[in-house]
Amino acid sequence: MTKAKAKRTLKAKTKTAAKPKTRTVSGYLASLSSKNRAALNKLRKNILAAAPGAEECISYQIPAFRFEGRMLVWYGAWEKHCALYPGTSIVPFKKELGRFDTGSKGTIRFQTDDPLPATLVRRLVKARIAQNAALRQARGAKRKSAKR
Repeated sequence: MTKAKAKRTLKAKTKTAAKPKTRTVSGYLASLSSKNRAALNKLRKNILAAAPGAEECISYQIPAFRFEGRMLVWYGAWEKHCALYPGTSIVPFKKELGRFDTGSKGTIRFQTDDPLPATLVRRLVKARIAQNAALRQARGAKRKSAKR
């Protein structure tokens, strides 16, 4: 391998190096720019308002909330956007999410200067809580019928 090729390979490896793994939400937030940190702190408050008693944790190397023993929502900040990951519970809100970039797997991307409205975040979180409750109830019914 030539010196030039070795240099390019090393440069490519260092460019794609992942962020160090964060074990706490406060550690994750501390690693962000002030704009992203402010946007995510506002989002956190809105999530907690909709789900009092939810526990913060790190899941998939990004901050998340767990509610009644089940994962509720995830959120994070990237170089060019912030995101909320409430799962498939965004489907009924497609019209209200029109101005935001949404993914097929329950991703909502937003800019720090155009955050998600607080009322919409609360409604998304409550829909996710209802979705989790329905899943729990369905699994309970399955277990009861299997025991008979």
